[in-house]
Amino acid sequence: MKPDMFKEPVRILVGLGFPAEVRGVLDAYRHLCEWPVSLRDAAHAVALKACGAALRGEIEAETARGLFAAFAEKHDLTAPQGTAAAASRDIGSGSTSRLETRSRP
Repeated sequence: MKPDMFKEPVRILVGLGFPAEVRGVLDAYRHLCEWPVSLRDAAHAVALKACGAALRGEIEAETARGLFAAFAEKHDLTAPQGTAAAASRDIGSGSTSRLETRSRP
């Protein structure tokens, strides 16, 4: 496993509520850089600094993951586990995969 990859991805909702997995420090850093300036707060600043430090090898990727996850939780971005989803994509990978779920009686 690459040193900048998370042991377990952070699942967040993006765009119009589509679930996505943030799998590593670079993905988290990109997401934080794209966060609207008007919505940036202390949690954003701490997570962004942690991701930068992890990319430079100054802290562990899992430390940055924890701070990114806290940022996502604070801003209600975390995707619930096991949620039926129309689509899922990985941030930063450029790939999109469709998931179809059907309710069964």
